[in-house]
Amino acid sequence: MASATSCFSSAHLATPRVPSFPSRNLTPSANTISFPFRLLPKTATLNTRNAPLSLKILCIRESKAAVVTKDSWERSILNSDTPVLVEFYASWCGPCRMVHRVIDEIAGEYAGKLKFYMLNTDTDLQIAEDYEIKAVPVVLLFKNGVKRETVVGTMPKDFYISAIERVLEP
Repeated sequence: MASATSCFSSAHLATPRVPSFPSRNLTPSANTISFPFRLLPKTATLNTRNAPLSLKILCIRESKAAVVTKDSWERSILNSDTPVLVEFYASWCGPCRMVHRVIDEIAGEYAGKLKFYMLNTDTDLQIAEDYEIKAVPVVLLFKNGVKRETVVGTMPKDFYISAIERVLEP
């Protein structure tokens, strides 16, 4: 399935494509983009064998899941009339990025039927402790403010869809 957002870079030299790595901590209005091991400014210079390569980041892939925090937890999750999926993650967690891609794809398919949120366990540790989240990634599904399903770890898309369908049943 093709991504709804395409990212392009303008370069002074013709060189192989440089991959970008979206970060959950950034919003589309941010001035930096996250690469695996460090943050680069919006206009960055990368050294290649032949010459420096100047890149300008023209877009950041936006997540379909909204960020939820301890301040918005009750309003967004517990008081929601619509069933809710919450993805518990940590910014340093590689498997969390894989789960996030799957959840983003599912979010497009279930738009309007289910709300999608993500919670950073490093910044909102109390919520993670309240739901006994000991490791990430974990996906919890809520209906009428009650936790109904849990998917622990990195699983195939079908596992998440099965849990969602069980929650959506009348």
